Amino acid sequence: MNAGLEDVVVAETRLTEIDGEAGRLAMVGRPVAEVAEAGLEAAAAWLWEAAGVEVEQGEGRDARSQGIGSQGAGRGSQGDAPAEHPASPHAASIRRALGAARVEAWAALPPLPRSLDGMDALMLALATSPCDREDPIAITATLGVAAAAWAGRRSLDPDPSLPHAEDLLRLLRGASPSPLEARALDSYLATVVDHGLNASTFAARVVASTGSDLRSAVLGALGALKGPLHGGAPGPVLDMLDAVGRPEQAPAWVEAELAAGHRIMGMGHRVYRVRDPRAAVLERTAATLPRSRVPLARAVEAAAEAALTAHKPGRRIRANVEFQTAVLLDALGIDRRSFTTLFAASRVVGWVAHVGEQRRTGRLIRPRARYVGPRA
Repeated sequence: MNAGLEDVVVAETRLTEIDGEAGRLAMVGRPVAEVAEAGLEAAAAWLWEAAGVEVEQGEGRDARSQGIGSQGAGRGSQGDAPAEHPASPHAASIRRALGAARVEAWAALPPLPRSLDGMDALMLALATSPCDREDPIAITATLGVAAAAWAGRRSLDPDPSLPHAEDLLRLLRGASPSPLEARALDSYLATVVDHGLNASTFAARVVASTGSDLRSAVLGALGALKGPLHGGAPGPVLDMLDAVGRPEQAPAWVEAELAAGHRIMGMGHRVYRVRDPRAAVLERTAATLPRSRVPLARAVEAAAEAALTAHKPGRRIRANVEFQTAVLLDALGIDRRSFTTLFAASRVVGWVAHVGEQRRTGRLIRPRARYVGPRA
């Protein structure tokens, strides 16, 4: 028996390769830094094509969305025509389809009061959506606009001409971001789009293995992501940075936390024994933003690494993706309560790919449990 299924191989995948010992991460054969540079639409094109996911081309959606994006259609920071990444010829069509689907999804959203838990808001929006249960574009768009609507700003409508990340940031903040800010969020969304059989992705594959529909599989994944052991750490990282205050206070603060038996948020990962490669990508991106707290985060990370090495010799506890996620999203002016919902708006692309891949196996996931109760 292996509780938690750690190191148990249950599937073959063409999507994401993880080397936890060496700290390497690649998606469809491309290093994570390259995926981050290419952006979310290119990442979706690569993953969905590898998984055999069929996507409706953008023409029909474009026709339905004509004239609906009232806040400046055609004024994207990337220009009027969607740019195609040289290695991903389908990225432009996915961008167009997502733009039109955001308009449709926005119009169909139910009330999402801020008093509702953010993940519950996303599940409500998806469960009540009139979209096709098997449409990956509509499901991806629904989670994105639901995250923005739940954040409490509905002063703008989606602009179908914009890249997905730029429009989501615009809706989240109620104002157009700078090209640098839009690029930073796009890099984040692409960086975290998939990461092997994490809890939410495995949940999606379990649901898909029963023959259920794509929307149900994504709802199952959202329920798993809601748990604090999977999707809830970026916000507390900011609480930690707030408490430390200044870089020179980091060593004493970390030592005091460890002496009190508290965890250092954003440190440690079930897979990586070195620094999470996604943390390096996000740190470089965050450093380009004028409001980022990268110097403070670097000081806290260094102090935490040194202290944890001294307190727990033999264990390699390094920064994970959530550490730098908090720094990057905070620099973009995104409320920390929205961190997990925004993560879901990216990871849905990976969930869709894994559902497609699971369906190709046609195998029901059905492990066994060892009985340890009383005998008849």
